[in-house]
Amino acid sequence: MISDEYRIECKLDPEDPHRQDPGAIVDLPPKVDSRDPRGINQHLKLEFSDILAEPSSFRSFDRVWTWSDIIFESSRLWCYRIISLLCAVPVSLFSGFLFACLGCLHIWCVMPCIQLCTMAMPPIRTLWASILDVVLAPICTSLGRCFSAIYLTVTQK
Repeated sequence: MISDEYRIECKLDPEDPHRQDPGAIVDLPPKVDSRDPRGINQHLKLEFSDILAEPSSFRSFDRVWTWSDIIFESSRLWCYRIISLLCAVPVSLFSGFLFACLGCLHIWCVMPCIQLCTMAMPPIRTLWASILDVVLAPICTSLGRCFSAIYLTVTQK
């Protein structure tokens, strides 16, 4: 069964004078399967010519250069496929578990604590300001007056 994303609706009008021959091949737009839609890994888009290049003064045989290109691209593709086959499932499982735990903690622990603190802070702030004004302010004022009468003079011998 063909998925709907591959189907293209083409309206054909039998009276249209610009209509192509019914047996003609129609160019369909290529399907874009973007696995990196935000371009996170732009730095990994490398080709053979980005890695290896021969100056005009040094040239290998054309077939050697062509086969080197084919072997480079094939080995890069198949090594990536094999490594991703071995690593993708465990890393995906671990990442999914990690982000699920972080999401759960954020939703059920962090945000309620933040909301609780936001709601509880105004009365606590008022109480704390009152305690400072009643207890700490007189002590600091008294110490300030006591130490304000002390004068130091520095002399050299």
